[in-house]
Amino acid sequence: MTAPRNTDAGYRLAVLLLPEFSQLSLSSFIDPLRLANSMSGRPFFEWVLFSPDGRPVTCASGIVISVSRDFTGVVRELGSGRGPDMVIICAGDSVQKQASALLFSLLRTCRRQQVPISALGTATWLLAESGILDDTRCTIHWDKLAALSATFGRLHVTDSLFVRDRGLVTCAGEFASFDLAMELITNYLGNHTASAVCRHTTATQWRSGSDRQWAIGAQYTGASKKVAEAIRLMEQHIEDPLPLWDIAKCVGLSQRQIERLFRRYVSCSPMRHYLRVRLEEAKRLIEQTNMPLLEIALSCGFVSSSHFTKRFRECFGMAPSALRARRL
Repeated sequence: MTAPRNTDAGYRLAVLLLPEFSQLSLSSFIDPLRLANSMSGRPFFEWVLFSPDGRPVTCASGIVISVSRDFTGVVRELGSGRGPDMVIICAGDSVQKQASALLFSLLRTCRRQQVPISALGTATWLLAESGILDDTRCTIHWDKLAALSATFGRLHVTDSLFVRDRGLVTCAGEFASFDLAMELITNYLGNHTASAVCRHTTATQWRSGSDRQWAIGAQYTGASKKVAEAIRLMEQHIEDPLPLWDIAKCVGLSQRQIERLFRRYVSCSPMRHYLRVRLEEAKRLIEQTNMPLLEIALSCGFVSSSHFTKRFRECFGMAPSALRARRL
Protein backbone atom coordinates (compact mmCIF):
# COMPACT_ATOMS: atom_id res chain seq x y z
CA MET A 1 0.00 0.00 0.00
CA THR A 2 1.26 3.45 -0.86
CA ALA A 3 1.64 5.73 2.18
CA PRO A 4 -0.84 8.61 2.46
CA ARG A 5 0.47 11.98 1.29
CA ASN A 6 -0.16 13.50 4.71
CA THR A 7 -0.11 10.99 7.56
CA ASP A 8 -1.51 13.54 10.02
CA ALA A 9 -4.59 13.91 7.83
CA GLY A 10 -5.24 10.17 7.86
CA TYR A 11 -5.97 7.96 4.89
CA ARG A 12 -8.72 9.06 2.51
CA LEU A 13 -10.53 6.69 0.16
CA ALA A 14 -13.01 7.30 -2.64
CA VAL A 15 -15.20 4.25 -3.28
CA LEU A 16 -16.88 3.92 -6.67
CA LEU A 17 -20.11 1.91 -6.60
CA LEU A 18 -21.31 0.47 -9.88
CA PRO A 19 -24.86 -0.87 -10.41
CA GLU A 20 -25.45 -4.35 -8.98
CA PHE A 21 -22.22 -4.17 -6.95
CA SER A 22 -21.61 -6.69 -4.19
CA GLN A 23 -22.78 -5.32 -0.84
CA LEU A 24 -20.74 -8.04 0.86
CA SER A 25 -17.53 -6.81 -0.79
CA LEU A 26 -18.26 -3.22 0.22
CA SER A 27 -19.16 -3.99 3.84
CA SER A 28 -16.26 -6.43 4.27
CA PHE A 29 -13.88 -3.65 3.27
CA ILE A 30 -15.42 -0.55 4.92
CA ASP A 31 -16.62 -1.92 8.27
CA PRO A 32 -13.14 -3.06 9.43
CA LEU A 33 -11.87 0.47 8.71
CA ARG A 34 -14.71 1.95 10.75
CA LEU A 35 -13.87 -0.39 13.63
CA ALA A 36 -10.16 0.46 13.33
CA ASN A 37 -11.03 4.14 13.79
CA SER A 38 -13.03 3.25 16.90
CA MET A 39 -10.32 0.99 18.34
CA SER A 40 -7.55 3.53 17.73
CA GLY A 41 -9.57 6.43 19.11
CA ARG A 42 -9.21 8.63 16.01
CA PRO A 43 -10.81 8.85 12.55
CA PHE A 44 -7.69 7.81 10.66
CA PHE A 45 -9.55 6.23 7.74
CA GLU A 46 -12.01 8.45 5.88
CA TRP A 47 -14.08 7.53 2.84
CA VAL A 48 -16.63 8.92 0.44
CA LEU A 49 -18.89 6.92 -1.86
CA PHE A 50 -19.43 8.00 -5.44
CA SER A 51 -21.21 6.74 -8.54
CA PRO A 52 -20.93 7.52 -12.27
CA ASP A 53 -23.71 10.12 -12.16
CA GLY A 54 -23.87 10.98 -8.45
CA ARG A 55 -27.18 9.19 -8.02
CA PRO A 56 -27.91 6.41 -5.50
CA VAL A 57 -26.80 2.95 -6.59
CA THR A 58 -28.71 -0.31 -6.18
CA CYS A 59 -26.55 -3.27 -5.15
CA ALA A 60 -27.10 -6.88 -6.22
CA SER A 61 -29.19 -7.48 -3.08
CA GLY A 62 -31.61 -4.69 -4.03
CA ILE A 63 -30.41 -2.28 -1.30
CA VAL A 64 -30.10 1.34 -2.47
CA ILE A 65 -26.97 3.17 -1.32
CA SER A 66 -26.64 6.97 -1.35
CA VAL A 67 -23.42 8.59 -2.60
CA SER A 68 -21.91 12.05 -2.26
CA ARG A 69 -19.84 12.41 -5.46
CA ASP A 70 -19.92 11.65 -9.17
CA PHE A 71 -17.17 10.91 -11.73
CA THR A 72 -16.69 14.54 -12.60
CA GLY A 73 -16.22 15.67 -9.01
CA VAL A 74 -13.69 12.96 -8.19
CA VAL A 75 -11.71 13.51 -11.42
CA ARG A 76 -11.60 17.24 -10.64
CA GLU A 77 -10.27 16.57 -7.13
CA LEU A 78 -7.66 14.14 -8.48
CA GLY A 79 -6.51 16.62 -11.10
CA SER A 80 -6.07 19.35 -8.52
CA GLY A 81 -3.92 17.13 -6.30
CA ARG A 82 -6.55 17.23 -3.55
CA GLY A 83 -7.93 13.80 -4.32
CA PRO A 84 -8.08 10.68 -2.17
CA ASP A 85 -5.13 8.50 -1.21
CA MET A 86 -6.77 5.53 -2.93
CA VAL A 87 -9.68 4.92 -5.30
CA ILE A 88 -11.68 1.72 -4.73
CA ILE A 89 -13.93 0.21 -7.42
CA CYS A 90 -16.74 -2.08 -6.30
CA ALA A 91 -18.64 -3.99 -8.98
CA GLY A 92 -20.81 -7.08 -9.43
CA ASP A 93 -21.71 -9.79 -11.92
CA SER A 94 -22.73 -7.32 -14.64
CA VAL A 95 -19.25 -5.75 -14.75
CA GLN A 96 -18.69 -6.56 -18.43
CA LYS A 97 -21.39 -4.03 -19.36
CA GLN A 98 -20.08 -1.17 -17.23
CA ALA A 99 -16.99 0.09 -19.04
CA SER A 100 -17.25 3.72 -20.16
CA ALA A 101 -15.08 6.57 -21.41
CA LEU A 102 -15.68 8.42 -18.13
CA LEU A 103 -14.51 5.46 -16.09
CA PHE A 104 -11.37 5.03 -18.19
CA SER A 105 -10.69 8.76 -17.81
CA LEU A 106 -10.92 8.37 -14.04
CA LEU A 107 -8.48 5.44 -14.11
CA ARG A 108 -5.99 7.32 -16.31
CA THR A 109 -6.16 10.36 -14.02
CA CYS A 110 -5.40 8.15 -11.03
CA ARG A 111 -2.37 6.73 -12.82
CA ARG A 112 -1.09 10.20 -13.76
CA GLN A 113 -1.50 11.43 -10.20
CA GLN A 114 0.03 8.20 -8.82
CA VAL A 115 -3.07 7.45 -6.79
CA PRO A 116 -3.38 3.69 -6.08
CA ILE A 117 -6.43 1.90 -7.46
CA SER A 118 -8.07 -1.09 -5.79
CA ALA A 119 -10.54 -3.31 -7.63
CA LEU A 120 -12.83 -5.44 -5.46
CA GLY A 121 -14.31 -8.66 -6.81
CA THR A 122 -15.22 -8.48 -10.48
CA ALA A 123 -13.98 -4.87 -10.83
CA THR A 124 -10.62 -6.26 -12.00
CA TRP A 125 -12.35 -6.77 -15.35
CA LEU A 126 -12.71 -3.00 -15.82
CA LEU A 127 -9.03 -2.38 -15.09
CA ALA A 128 -8.14 -5.06 -17.65
CA GLU A 129 -10.49 -3.54 -20.23
CA SER A 130 -8.88 -0.12 -19.76
CA GLY A 131 -5.43 -1.58 -20.51
CA ILE A 132 -3.78 -0.53 -17.27
CA LEU A 133 -3.39 -4.13 -16.13
CA ASP A 134 -1.33 -5.24 -19.14
CA ASP A 135 1.71 -7.27 -18.07
CA THR A 136 0.62 -6.93 -14.43
CA ARG A 137 -0.08 -9.61 -11.84
CA CYS A 138 -3.71 -9.58 -10.77
CA THR A 139 -6.60 -11.61 -9.42
CA ILE A 140 -10.39 -11.63 -9.67
CA HIS A 141 -13.21 -13.60 -8.08
CA TRP A 142 -12.64 -17.29 -8.92
CA ASP A 143 -15.87 -17.51 -10.91
CA LYS A 144 -14.41 -15.14 -13.53
CA LEU A 145 -10.79 -16.29 -13.45
CA ALA A 146 -11.05 -18.39 -16.61
CA ALA A 147 -12.96 -15.72 -18.52
CA LEU A 148 -10.51 -12.98 -17.54
CA SER A 149 -7.50 -15.05 -18.61
CA ALA A 150 -9.12 -16.02 -21.89
CA THR A 151 -10.27 -12.50 -22.76
CA PHE A 152 -7.15 -10.54 -21.77
CA GLY A 153 -4.04 -12.44 -22.78
CA ARG A 154 -1.51 -9.88 -21.47
CA LEU A 155 -2.46 -10.35 -17.83
CA HIS A 156 -0.72 -12.54 -15.27
CA VAL A 157 -3.81 -13.88 -13.50
CA THR A 158 -3.56 -15.76 -10.21
CA ASP A 159 -6.17 -17.20 -7.85
CA SER A 160 -4.79 -15.29 -4.84
CA LEU A 161 -7.07 -13.44 -2.43
CA PHE A 162 -5.52 -10.11 -3.42
CA VAL A 163 -2.50 -8.93 -5.39
CA ARG A 164 -0.55 -5.65 -5.25
CA ASP A 165 1.50 -4.72 -8.30
CA ARG A 166 2.63 -1.31 -9.64
CA GLY A 167 0.17 0.77 -7.66
CA LEU A 168 -2.76 -1.49 -8.52
CA VAL A 169 -4.53 -3.73 -6.03
CA THR A 170 -6.87 -6.42 -7.31
CA CYS A 171 -8.94 -8.39 -4.83
CA ALA A 172 -11.21 -11.43 -5.18
CA GLY A 173 -13.89 -9.51 -3.30
CA GLU A 174 -16.55 -10.85 -0.94
CA PHE A 175 -14.79 -11.93 2.29
CA ALA A 176 -11.36 -11.39 0.69
CA SER A 177 -12.16 -7.67 0.96
CA PHE A 178 -11.95 -8.10 4.74
CA ASP A 179 -8.43 -9.52 4.42
CA LEU A 180 -7.38 -6.59 2.24
CA ALA A 181 -8.80 -4.11 4.76
CA MET A 182 -6.97 -5.88 7.59
CA GLU A 183 -3.66 -5.50 5.77
CA LEU A 184 -4.37 -1.79 5.34
CA ILE A 185 -5.13 -1.47 9.05
CA THR A 186 -2.01 -3.40 10.02
CA ASN A 187 0.22 -1.26 7.80
CA TYR A 188 -1.03 2.08 9.18
CA LEU A 189 -2.39 1.46 12.68
CA GLY A 190 -0.39 -1.59 13.69
CA ASN A 191 -0.99 -5.20 14.55
CA HIS A 192 -2.57 -4.36 17.93
CA THR A 193 -5.41 -2.41 16.31
CA ALA A 194 -5.83 -5.06 13.61
CA SER A 195 -6.09 -7.79 16.25
CA ALA A 196 -8.70 -5.76 18.14
CA VAL A 197 -10.77 -5.41 14.96
CA CYS A 198 -10.45 -9.14 14.37
CA ARG A 199 -11.71 -9.92 17.87
CA HIS A 200 -14.63 -7.52 17.52
CA THR A 201 -15.75 -9.14 14.25
CA THR A 202 -15.37 -12.62 15.86
CA ALA A 203 -12.89 -13.54 13.12
CA THR A 204 -10.18 -15.88 14.36
CA GLN A 205 -7.60 -14.35 12.01
CA TRP A 206 -7.12 -12.65 8.68
CA ARG A 207 -5.50 -14.22 5.65
CA SER A 208 -2.51 -13.23 3.58
CA GLY A 209 -3.11 -11.91 0.09
CA SER A 210 -1.11 -14.81 -1.32
CA ASP A 211 -3.56 -17.38 0.08
CA ARG A 212 -5.62 -19.13 -2.56
CA GLN A 213 -9.30 -18.48 -3.07
CA TRP A 214 -11.81 -21.23 -2.56
CA ALA A 215 -11.21 -24.00 -5.05
CA ILE A 216 -13.31 -26.96 -6.15
CA GLY A 217 -11.17 -29.33 -4.09
CA ALA A 218 -11.16 -27.20 -0.93
CA GLN A 219 -14.35 -28.81 0.40
CA TYR A 220 -12.57 -32.16 0.63
CA THR A 221 -9.51 -30.96 2.57
CA GLY A 222 -10.97 -31.89 5.94
CA ALA A 223 -12.03 -35.34 4.78
CA SER A 224 -9.04 -36.32 2.64
CA LYS A 225 -6.01 -34.19 1.89
CA LYS A 226 -5.03 -36.58 -0.90
CA VAL A 227 -8.36 -36.07 -2.65
CA ALA A 228 -8.01 -32.29 -2.28
CA GLU A 229 -4.47 -32.44 -3.72
CA ALA A 230 -5.66 -34.53 -6.65
CA ILE A 231 -8.52 -32.16 -7.44
CA ARG A 232 -6.16 -29.18 -7.21
CA LEU A 233 -3.99 -30.84 -9.86
CA MET A 234 -7.07 -31.30 -12.04
CA GLU A 235 -7.91 -27.62 -11.69
CA GLN A 236 -4.37 -26.68 -12.72
CA HIS A 237 -4.43 -28.94 -15.78
CA ILE A 238 -7.65 -28.12 -17.58
CA GLU A 239 -6.21 -27.61 -21.07
CA ASP A 240 -3.78 -30.53 -20.82
CA PRO A 241 -5.60 -33.22 -18.80
CA LEU A 242 -3.35 -35.55 -16.83
CA PRO A 243 -3.74 -39.33 -16.97
CA LEU A 244 -4.86 -40.98 -13.74
CA TRP A 245 -1.53 -42.68 -13.14
CA ASP A 246 0.21 -39.29 -13.30
CA ILE A 247 -2.21 -37.75 -10.78
CA ALA A 248 -1.79 -40.73 -8.45
CA LYS A 249 2.00 -40.49 -8.64
CA CYS A 250 1.96 -36.74 -7.88
CA VAL A 251 -0.08 -37.24 -4.68
CA GLY A 252 1.87 -40.33 -3.59
CA LEU A 253 -0.83 -42.96 -4.14
CA SER A 254 -1.49 -45.90 -6.43
CA GLN A 255 -4.27 -45.71 -9.00
CA ARG A 256 -6.33 -48.18 -6.98
CA GLN A 257 -5.91 -46.13 -3.80
CA ILE A 258 -6.95 -42.87 -5.42
CA GLU A 259 -9.95 -44.51 -7.07
CA ARG A 260 -11.05 -45.88 -3.69
CA LEU A 261 -10.73 -42.47 -2.03
CA PHE A 262 -12.75 -40.75 -4.76
CA ARG A 263 -15.49 -43.37 -4.51
CA ARG A 264 -15.63 -42.79 -0.77
CA TYR A 265 -15.50 -38.99 -0.60
CA VAL A 266 -16.66 -37.77 -4.03
CA SER A 267 -19.03 -40.64 -4.96
CA CYS A 268 -17.58 -41.05 -8.44
CA SER A 269 -14.38 -42.08 -10.17
CA PRO A 270 -11.44 -39.62 -10.36
CA MET A 271 -11.70 -39.28 -14.16
CA ARG A 272 -15.45 -38.66 -14.07
CA HIS A 273 -14.85 -35.88 -11.55
CA TYR A 274 -12.02 -34.54 -13.72
CA LEU A 275 -14.41 -34.41 -16.67
CA ARG A 276 -16.90 -32.44 -14.56
CA VAL A 277 -14.18 -29.94 -13.57
CA ARG A 278 -13.33 -29.35 -17.25
CA LEU A 279 -16.97 -29.04 -18.28
CA GLU A 280 -17.69 -26.54 -15.50
CA GLU A 281 -14.77 -24.47 -16.77
CA ALA A 282 -16.15 -24.64 -20.31
CA LYS A 283 -19.59 -23.55 -19.07
CA ARG A 284 -18.11 -20.47 -17.39
CA LEU A 285 -16.26 -19.53 -20.59
CA ILE A 286 -19.42 -19.89 -22.67
CA GLU A 287 -21.41 -17.73 -20.27
CA GLN A 288 -18.80 -15.05 -19.66
CA THR A 289 -16.81 -14.69 -22.91
CA ASN A 290 -17.30 -14.54 -26.67
CA MET A 291 -14.66 -17.18 -27.37
CA PRO A 292 -15.59 -19.51 -30.27
CA LEU A 293 -16.95 -22.82 -29.01
CA LEU A 294 -14.18 -24.82 -30.68
CA GLU A 295 -11.57 -22.68 -28.94
CA ILE A 296 -13.34 -23.27 -25.61
CA ALA A 297 -13.39 -27.00 -26.27
CA LEU A 298 -9.65 -27.08 -26.95
CA SER A 299 -8.84 -24.88 -23.95
CA CYS A 300 -10.72 -27.35 -21.73
CA GLY A 301 -8.89 -30.40 -23.02
CA PHE A 302 -11.32 -31.76 -25.61
CA VAL A 303 -9.79 -32.93 -28.88
CA SER A 304 -12.89 -32.38 -31.02
CA SER A 305 -16.03 -30.26 -30.95
CA SER A 306 -18.27 -33.34 -31.37
CA HIS A 307 -16.81 -35.01 -28.29
CA PHE A 308 -17.09 -31.76 -26.34
CA THR A 309 -20.73 -31.25 -27.40
CA LYS A 310 -21.68 -34.81 -26.45
CA ARG A 311 -20.12 -34.61 -22.99
CA PHE A 312 -21.50 -31.12 -22.37
CA ARG A 313 -25.05 -32.20 -23.25
CA GLU A 314 -24.76 -35.25 -20.97
CA CYS A 315 -23.66 -33.02 -18.10
CA PHE A 316 -25.90 -29.97 -18.48
CA GLY A 317 -28.81 -31.20 -20.57
CA MET A 318 -28.14 -28.87 -23.50
CA ALA A 319 -25.56 -28.32 -26.21
CA PRO A 320 -22.88 -25.63 -25.79
CA SER A 321 -24.41 -23.72 -28.70
CA ALA A 322 -27.82 -23.69 -26.96
CA LEU A 323 -26.27 -22.23 -23.81
CA ARG A 324 -24.48 -19.56 -25.85
CA ALA A 325 -27.71 -18.70 -27.70
CA ARG A 326 -29.61 -18.38 -24.41
CA ARG A 327 -26.96 -15.97 -23.08
CA LEU A 328 -27.23 -13.81 -26.19
